[in-house]
Amino acid sequence: MRTRRVIWGVVAGLVLAWLCCLPRHLFKDVSYSTVVESAEGELLGARIAADEQWRFPPSDTVPERYATALVQFEDRAFWWHPGVNPVALVRAAVDNVRAGHVVSGGSTLTMQVIRLSRQKERTLWQKTIEAVQATRLELRYSKRHILALYAAHAPYGGNVVGLEAASWRYFGRPASELSWAEAATLAILPNAPGTLHLARGREQLLAKRNRLLGRLLAHGDIDKDTYEASIEEPLPGAPLPLPALAPHYVNRCPQGERTRTTLQISLQKAVSEAVDRRSNDLAAEGVADMAAVVIDNASGSVVAYVGNACMDRERPGMQVDVAARPRSTGSILKPFLYAAALQEGVILPRTLLPDVPMNLGGFAPQNFDRQFYGAVPAGEALARSLNVPAVYLLRQYGVPKFHALLREAGLSTLTEAPEHYGLSLILGGAEARLDEVTAAYARMVRRYTREDNHPSLSYRATESGERISLWYTLDALKEVNRPDELDWRLIRSVRKAAWKTGTSYGFRDAWAVGMTPAYTIGVWAGNAQGQGVPGLTGARAAGPVMFDILNLLPESDEWFEMRFLDFARNDNTASGSTRNDNSVISTEHSERRDLPPVWAAVCRQSGMLAGPECPEKEDLLIPAAGLDTAPCPYHRDGEFVLPPAMEWYYRPHHPEYAGARKTRQEKALAFIYPASGSRLTLPRQLNGAVEGVVFRAAHHKKDATLWWHLDQAFIGETKFIHELRLAPEKGKHTLTVVDDEGNTASVGFTID
Repeated sequence: MRTRRVIWGVVAGLVLAWLCCLPRHLFKDVSYSTVVESAEGELLGARIAADEQWRFPPSDTVPERYATALVQFEDRAFWWHPGVNPVALVRAAVDNVRAGHVVSGGSTLTMQVIRLSRQKERTLWQKTIEAVQATRLELRYSKRHILALYAAHAPYGGNVVGLEAASWRYFGRPASELSWAEAATLAILPNAPGTLHLARGREQLLAKRNRLLGRLLAHGDIDKDTYEASIEEPLPGAPLPLPALAPHYVNRCPQGERTRTTLQISLQKAVSEAVDRRSNDLAAEGVADMAAVVIDNASGSVVAYVGNACMDRERPGMQVDVAARPRSTGSILKPFLYAAALQEGVILPRTLLPDVPMNLGGFAPQNFDRQFYGAVPAGEALARSLNVPAVYLLRQYGVPKFHALLREAGLSTLTEAPEHYGLSLILGGAEARLDEVTAAYARMVRRYTREDNHPSLSYRATESGERISLWYTLDALKEVNRPDELDWRLIRSVRKAAWKTGTSYGFRDAWAVGMTPAYTIGVWAGNAQGQGVPGLTGARAAGPVMFDILNLLPESDEWFEMRFLDFARNDNTASGSTRNDNSVISTEHSERRDLPPVWAAVCRQSGMLAGPECPEKEDLLIPAAGLDTAPCPYHRDGEFVLPPAMEWYYRPHHPEYAGARKTRQEKALAFIYPASGSRLTLPRQLNGAVEGVVFRAAHHKKDATLWWHLDQAFIGETKFIHELRLAPEKGKHTLTVVDDEGNTASVGFTID
């Protein structure tokens, strides 16, 4: 009885040892190549493994041709043996005894998987361990899985390991597309990769391949025509380079893993070619680098990514993924401010914004063309990318709020506090990444079309202030002048896009972002090392590439249609009425941004809520929060009258502007330059003489005479053109002007 228990105990121990003999992870410490595939599963690029081997991560499947050739060559009993083939072992032993040395191992494919995982010396004891573990492996995995493990880890000569790496390195295509001759070649190579090599022993390799093809013919795996065509195929030559269709994107993917991306391979190729072509043209002008990102708006997925152009053109910085590097934003963030200001009720779509000189603690923004226009409708200011109105609007909206909005939009580079950027935040005072900026624009489109993603929402519930604000933003951006000077209204074949450009200070960064309902395209041009190039602008350098890419995308008749016009005009927002005591008005302002848009009477000239003296009004659909904006202050006795400084710059661009025949005293005159509180430095001529600063004032009356006083001392008078060049001493000063009716205006400034 005791003997029986001992026997059963031994048997149980052996079974337990057998069950536990196989490590949980066979290839735990093996490093793999980084493999990145397109959305269709095609190879975009790869990086060598940490141990300098081309070894792709294991696949769950093995191509049928390779599996058939491998089993026929290595282990014809593979499909039925339990991991060990006793017949093969006996035959190998007999062959080895007859030869007097090892000529055959008798190992099954399953045993070879164990040997590849253990990497131990080939002795009888190690072979015994392999045999035991092979039987356990057969219990753990299916035959197909075992074949996949072998295919992923078998050596193929040099630093090529695994079927997929070998297929790409030797034949330039995935293993699933191998011919019978190619599959047979790769089935043979692991048998003796040191002697059967594509660079040596080619005749022996060719003979073995053809014998295997003959065996496949005899076994009925291929027909005679296939056999005859296969034996005529030559062996491959030197290893081929792997595809490099998105090299910078490959570097962003998890290292040592296989990654299926959202990049569309045909589009990726076309976009890369378009970017390379334009970048080569700009290289002659000193603009070495360019990047582009294309996003599918519906999903938010990146479908094309060029981190830097022309990888075959040697230059400093060519390896830099500038699409993911922080760069000065220029004007590229202005649409986000315009949309937010509309939604929050800071402005209406066409509110006149001041465009006059301003100096805020030494910050004196200028428009790109160095001109001022007095007053510009908000939408037009956005389309023309005017800087001064944008700074004025940001000052109204608030830097902290805008900073928070941009962070929420996904701009991770805004790591400093809002006060660090100040009002320059809207003009390039911050840095952003092209991929994040493009994604933020795509999110803007997606938020506008979000009813398609949320069919459960009622129609009216989705028509919030945010959506009407976004529509006005997109509508304004389609008016941006195109680099090809084509008018999409006149030429039907011209693709429409809402788009925005940006140019950073010093001509270091050129941006262009374009949007259609389906796609968002972001382009950056410049030098990765940061040097500026005179004349480098978003419209000239990045804009043409953006439209090249636009023309590569699938055509669609869809556009950002105004879906709100069927809202019935109601009692709360009737024509001619701007404010009434109703439920919309009584709602808290913070909640009103999410209410449906409302109709309001708006002054045609100022773009603001119509006041009682506004002669021309129109009904305009606006965000509900817009009802809190100020009514038009510019109409007096039926006349459109701007403040003096705005009028000074507005009149030359608007010959129809008549001004006022009769004005209020406190509005009759004003200083144009400098702004109150400015700090000024007196310029000097080449000989060192002080040149002085030109001070300017404006008066409603063209023929008014002004008397000038510096620190209460009379210094001169002007008529018609009110300018004086002065060179005050260092320190604080007050300059005062008085007209012939006794109206006064003063400005304080400091000379450094």
